[in-house]
Amino acid sequence: MTERPPLDELDLKILSELQRDGRIRNNELAERVGLSEPPCRRRVRALRERGYVSAIRATLDEKLLGYEVISFVLIQLQSQAQAPLLAFEKSIAAIPLVLQAWRISGDADYLLKCVARNVEGMHQQLLQFSAMPEVRNIRTFPVLGAAKDAPLPIPPATSDPSQ
Repeated sequence: MTERPPLDELDLKILSELQRDGRIRNNELAERVGLSEPPCRRRVRALRERGYVSAIRATLDEKLLGYEVISFVLIQLQSQAQAPLLAFEKSIAAIPLVLQAWRISGDADYLLKCVARNVEGMHQQLLQFSAMPEVRNIRTFPVLGAAKDAPLPIPPATSDPSQ
């Protein structure tokens, strides 16, 4: 892993503002963080190149787009060997209504965030998962409502990169 230079206070302010509004114009961003436009643009470009900004995208309202059911699904595989893990990941990558998937440790191997138009759509997803040969066990948690959806906390600048 290549070592990244530490973030300074201006980098952290830029990240915080971009996280709040990814469509912010450079002139407004520069004003908010106390820079002129050219160095602000360079810093944003450098933050992207260094991997701190992985994507800028809109957050859409699932329900307004017709996805009435949001669920989290825990998947336990038959085996944790490399081949079944990769086969499962390839299978779920092809399912558009699986929005996010994390490989986790503990009683399950994966945690998926899924959407469906209705309860029957969620049922069909579960049948699709259960038909995958790698899958041993499925636990589903339909979402009743969001209690919190916060941006990533921006840590303070430090001269010690291990903190």
